[in-house]
Amino acid sequence: MGHNRQRNIALLVAGTFFMENLDGTILTTAAPSIGRSFGVPSVAIGITITAYLLTLAVLIPLSGWITRRLGSRRVFLSAIAIFTLASVLCALSTSLPELTVMRVLQGIGGAMMVPVGRLAVLRVTDRADLIRAIALLTWPALVAPVVAPLAGGIITTYATWHWIFLINVPLGIVAFVAALRLIPSEERETPPPLDWLGLALTCTGLGSLVYLGSLLAERDPGVLRTIGWGVAGAGLIGLAIAHQLRARHPLLDLRALRIETFRLAHAGGSLFRLAVNAVPFLLPLLFQDVFGYTPLLSGALVLFVFVGNIAIKPATTALLRRFGFRAVIMAASASAALTMLLMSLLTSATPLWLVIVLLTASGVARSTGFTAYNTIAFADVERVEMTDANTLASTLQQVAAGFGVAVGAVALRLGDAFAIGSGSFAFAFAVLAVLTALATVEALLLSRSAGENIRPARR
Repeated sequence: MGHNRQRNIALLVAGTFFMENLDGTILTTAAPSIGRSFGVPSVAIGITITAYLLTLAVLIPLSGWITRRLGSRRVFLSAIAIFTLASVLCALSTSLPELTVMRVLQGIGGAMMVPVGRLAVLRVTDRADLIRAIALLTWPALVAPVVAPLAGGIITTYATWHWIFLINVPLGIVAFVAALRLIPSEERETPPPLDWLGLALTCTGLGSLVYLGSLLAERDPGVLRTIGWGVAGAGLIGLAIAHQLRARHPLLDLRALRIETFRLAHAGGSLFRLAVNAVPFLLPLLFQDVFGYTPLLSGALVLFVFVGNIAIKPATTALLRRFGFRAVIMAASASAALTMLLMSLLTSATPLWLVIVLLTASGVARSTGFTAYNTIAFADVERVEMTDANTLASTLQQVAAGFGVAVGAVALRLGDAFAIGSGSFAFAFAVLAVLTALATVEALLLSRSAGENIRPARR
């Protein structure tokens, strides 16, 4: 397959990733407007966000088996169609229960769209081009959480909340037509029997943990309820792991975790994802609730994280070529930890230009780390094992991303016990810096030759 077609497929899948990521975060800004429309408190809209994230977490593990049975082209096209149709139905909803059901349907499309789309890219991409392909797939996860608050604010200010969903329609139609032309047909496999016990344990365990994450993000989640869901989730996941290590044909094949590069990408990489996904959640709160900035100024400042993401993108491949994965991951995670530590020192008297420089630097570290982690994950995975490894990677990444906001919220509440005003935010950013520093330590233990088989030759 030609390089241009490989690139176009990667761009197509990246576009669908952006839709899925944006819809997971943009609704928060529109919650008051939707609440007024339905006659319910704005906090009640949180159930629609939780329902979407729960559906993603629960169904992603099933995507690998479905793809084997139906083929990635058919599943990917169906996922785009379901997501687009569900977006229309969300916009047409007239009550909170109706919107929640439509969000579950939207989550079904997203759960298939993300891992299957990435698998389609991995299957047509040569190892030599893997870094460039993964770099394209990484930007939606970087951009969507950053632009969502501003985009949601603009849409609800100058239009109505319905357009948050309706903007997916033209994007979905374009993506569907492009997928028809670009995604190659492939022979369908005959998968082994579905691991029903593994499916039940994994899905209920992941669902419990994601719901726990949404509880932890609330101001008063209730101690007994939190402990109950935490114990249930951990217990079910423990049983799921024990079962899938013994099962002949497990739902999630955990053998990929024996590969050093894959294990790094989803151990230290998960800590990195947790921390960096919490930053866009904390910054608008700090700017508006403590510094007194307007929502517009707050959203504009957070966009400089996106500026840093974009600014470093053209240099990512060159950095990996010149220094290798180990050095780049160490530098990216250490730099990200440093920027979070510096965020803990921000005050309302900090000059705006200095805030902009710090947030841009944060975006640079964020983008470089995401690209390096996501690329090295598949460096040593054989093509015959790619479907299983991709399903496991998608599941772990979705859980890590889903807990980002929860970790930020918990750190912020713990900070309330130690300080007042912006001091609670200082504590929260310091906690995030420590988590990211732990990822740096794991990268330090990585073999110097890790990822060399996909590292582009120096010129």
